[in-house]
Amino acid sequence: MAFVLDCSVTMAWIFHDEATDATDRLRDELLGTRAFVPALWPVETANALLVATRRGRILQNEWSEIRAYLDALPIDVDPVSAARTWGAALDMASAHGISAYDAMYLELAVRMRLPLATLDQRLGDAGRAAGVDVPAIA
Repeated sequence: MAFVLDCSVTMAWIFHDEATDATDRLRDELLGTRAFVPALWPVETANALLVATRRGRILQNEWSEIRAYLDALPIDVDPVSAARTWGAALDMASAHGISAYDAMYLELAVRMRLPLATLDQRLGDAGRAAGVDVPAIA
């Protein structure tokens, strides 16, 4: 089944010390379906790689390999999500006490009626409060 993919799970696929059996299973399941991400996801993912490089977790010359890995996965960037930032996403952020960034993922999951794959506890709680299926993957 398709799902909305949060950056936290993406990072678990890149950094093995953040992976769990459940995140690995989710990645394996992805090969038979599709994941959807808001327009923010590539920026947030790139920033996570930049921070990881600055902290010495990865080398800059690994970026192209990581990008190729992510590009090969069936992940679709939602073209509508950016336009919904000032409306539904901002309202959800306020209502659920989460960041506008996290609300982008929640808004997409609500709009598409898809489960939300996240390792972020606050986002998961907000998703459940909004009636979104949030599988246990921690």
